Amino acid sequence: MRVIARRVRKLTETLIAFLMISMVGLTFCDVIGRHLFSRPIYGANDLIEHLMALVVFAGLPLVTVAGMHLTVDIFDKILLKRAFYWWRVATAVIISGILALISFLFVRHGQNASMIAEVSQALNIPRAPFYYYIAFSCGLSAVAAYPLLFKATQSIDPTEQDPENQKC
Repeated sequence: MRVIARRVRKLTETLIAFLMISMVGLTFCDVIGRHLFSRPIYGANDLIEHLMALVVFAGLPLVTVAGMHLTVDIFDKILLKRAFYWWRVATAVIISGILALISFLFVRHGQNASMIAEVSQALNIPRAPFYYYIAFSCGLSAVAAYPLLFKATQSIDPTEQDPENQKC
């Protein structure tokens, strides 16, 4: 199972790198065309917008599995104590719930975009597949956040020492 997960992660990382290089190359060519030849690439903004969505939401499950979401560690000295393990569990549940809610909302938005045939401005790229992709990514991230519940009960600061067990 770990071998499959490692291969999927490497494949996803490779896809993200390819998408990023494509986005940078397109932006570079658009800027050069705009400033040197007064001929920007038609629809570059549409393509870059869609590539950005693909990059961000391809990486979301990877970030979630690694537990690398942005955090504020102002209260870590207090919250990393054993008595506050419930806080870490609650945080993992909230993260999973919010990601599941976002996934649900994007499924509904994708259905709506399919009904009205929503497309991008310049290139008429259908938006519904992107919304479904975002919904899938958020749903996968919600499932990936579930193991954080188990990690939360085990991730106690190793430098912490219980004052009752300390010897003078």
